[in-house]
Amino acid sequence: MKSDFSSWSQETIVAISTPPGRGGIGVVRLAGPLAVAIAGQLLRLRNPLAHATARFAEVIDPETAAKLDESVVTFFAAPNSYTGDDIVEIAAHGSPVILEMLVRQCLNRGARLARPGEFTERAFLSGRIDLTQAEAVKDLIGSQTLYQARVAAGQMGGALSRRVHPIKEALVGLIARLEAGIDFAEDDIEVAGNPEILTAVDTLIQPLNTLAASFEHGRIIHSGLTLAIVGRPNAGKSSLFNALLKRERAIVTASPGTTRDLVTETVAIGGIPLHLVDTAGLREATDEAESIGIRKSRETMADADLVMLVVDSTLSLAEEERVLIATLAERKALLVFNKSDIGGHTPAISELPTVQTSALTGEGMAELQDALLALVSSSGAVETDAVLTSLRQHEEVSGALKGLLAARAAAATNIPHEMVLLDLYSALRHLDSLTGETTPDDVLNLIFSTFCIGK
Repeated sequence: MKSDFSSWSQETIVAISTPPGRGGIGVVRLAGPLAVAIAGQLLRLRNPLAHATARFAEVIDPETAAKLDESVVTFFAAPNSYTGDDIVEIAAHGSPVILEMLVRQCLNRGARLARPGEFTERAFLSGRIDLTQAEAVKDLIGSQTLYQARVAAGQMGGALSRRVHPIKEALVGLIARLEAGIDFAEDDIEVAGNPEILTAVDTLIQPLNTLAASFEHGRIIHSGLTLAIVGRPNAGKSSLFNALLKRERAIVTASPGTTRDLVTETVAIGGIPLHLVDTAGLREATDEAESIGIRKSRETMADADLVMLVVDSTLSLAEEERVLIATLAERKALLVFNKSDIGGHTPAISELPTVQTSALTGEGMAELQDALLALVSSSGAVETDAVLTSLRQHEEVSGALKGLLAARAAAATNIPHEMVLLDLYSALRHLDSLTGETTPDDVLNLIFSTFCIGK
């Protein structure tokens, strides 16, 4: 890894760091050993660049030295920069012509165009961030809710790394103790007994199990939940769909069966993205198109994380609705009696959470929001930043647990410590993929510093 960074850090890269198109500000970012020299040829500075300081500068035409734009330039000196090498950021006006000219001139002077994600990749390879923090950069950029952004910011700040580091340090300590007992037995190092090993491994397994379990919440934060809105035609599904969105997205008419295909939009409930799916009314189809829509409705309901069954409170429950209510009893579902503004009733017919609403007047919409928030919360949405948010992270923690459990089984059956170490090293490799590589020197340094070999 270090050799890769050493070779890449000799190259200077450049890219436009703001979205395509026109805007108030556009940023061109340079990173590498030529960053300052290249920027100096494209800018007229009033004061020399200084680390972590913004300077006013004129963007000049390299051929005529004529002023093209005004900009604010910020310099970050190696190694105290995001990537670990010199970085210059030129914040000019967001004219595509000016920004593209700057990039082209940088390329003519020895820089190359950065690959997607290469600035963050360099930050990882230089040891400025670990993989969990690198993944959080992408999560923050893709955030759809403030809660998602807050969790991603916590991960960028090392929240997950700080949760993993104590576990990893304890694991390295156990490995060092076993290695010392094997390699330096002649120095009267006390050999760890199997009961001690079992206790140490159990101490590592417990927090890793808790961390692995956080993936369910992390998945919800990252991807959100799907809510299928189902019910008979003309019960008000599309009206409630629009009311939750606070805009007219689905077509609403007095004629039953208006919705033939799935209509999907996303709202934020408790900071969690909730993907609403308005479905076709459940009834005997009158034509092929409606039949296809009803089949999609049932498939969506089966796949959804949450279900909201909407019934017309002015009508008696149909047998199909009663069957559906019974079917949903074992799922995270909500029963909504709509059209409360024109009468109706709310019979106590199930243990499902029940809400009375009027999509027309807005009556009961606050209660509906609260009921949806309760469903989202019961699905694992809890307030914490240090969670696993990707399948890769979950697989690495699961791999570490597998190695620890294998080590525990080996120690419990008195298998030689050399074999126990193989499983412990396997667990360590998985944790390394989250927080960074542990080298043999790290283990040796711990052995000598802890056990004072040779004294």
